[in-house]
Amino acid sequence: MWLVIDLVLVGVFAVVGRLSHYDTLSVAGWWTTAWPFLVGTLLAWAALAATRRPPSAISSGVLVWLGALAGGMVLRQAGGQGTALPFVVVATLVLGALLVLPRIAARAAR
Repeated sequence: MWLVIDLVLVGVFAVVGRLSHYDTLSVAGWWTTAWPFLVGTLLAWAALAATRRPPSAISSGVLVWLGALAGGMVLRQAGGQGTALPFVVVATLVLGALLVLPRIAARAAR
């Protein structure tokens, strides 16, 4: 369940980012923005699986956040997309909130 939630939330991050810079949202435009962060998310999930960490743990959310962020930025740079400092700062904060706060809320609800 957490894998789907993480991928959806990273997709939402890309939608919000696209809508904040463009008047319209296309699937191609969304994909251009989303794919590096989705790949980073999946790589982080591979690390979770390899270490057998519980996906609902807050520390797992931090790992997914950092994987999505680092993987996304590295792949964006490799693909010739922007990694300007303001973008990195916003992506760090938004992805952190999207990928860690739901786990904190789930833990608090238990």
